[in-house]
Amino acid sequence: MVKILGISGSPRRRGNSELLLDRALEGASRAGAVVEKIVLNELCLKPCQGCGGCARTARCVIKDEMRSVYRKVDESDALVVASPVYFGSVSAQVKIMIDRFQPYWIKKYILKRPASKKDRKGIFLCVAGSDKRAFFANARSIIKIFFVTLNIGYFGGIFCGRCEGPGEIKRKGPVLKRSFEMGMKLAKSLS
Repeated sequence: MVKILGISGSPRRRGNSELLLDRALEGASRAGAVVEKIVLNELCLKPCQGCGGCARTARCVIKDEMRSVYRKVDESDALVVASPVYFGSVSAQVKIMIDRFQPYWIKKYILKRPASKKDRKGIFLCVAGSDKRAFFANARSIIKIFFVTLNIGYFGGIFCGRCEGPGEIKRKGPVLKRSFEMGMKLAKSLS
């Protein structure tokens, strides 16, 4: 059974990026995947402390809810990460999560051990109030680096600008449809 993990990086529940994520997960589920969603803002996650505690063991020494995120990511066949653009980048919630994957970077690049037992695929869904391509490109490059570290191939992305107010994405039917279809295609590509 294909497992797809959705990661909502918005501080706002049922905001535009989470609604887009929900459509992608709905499409993946319709195609037969088992889907789960993590809402980062509802977890107690400390930022990386740069302590070097993971340098020899490739395990984070911070004891918080990030441990369940590691487990769920490791068990997944694909990730769908959704984030609003804040100051030309991903949200703080997404950045904290990515930085906490430093042990995986250590494992892959310093200890020369596989960061993951399998190659996986990933989608990035991104929403912004503006339509600045440079902001979307910056956010996408951060996600791509994260994916490469975890041996996740970039399957694609959806970038929706001019979507500022809560729930505004609901007026963008074609974007929601594309997200649903991308979720379906992702699940089918893993079957």
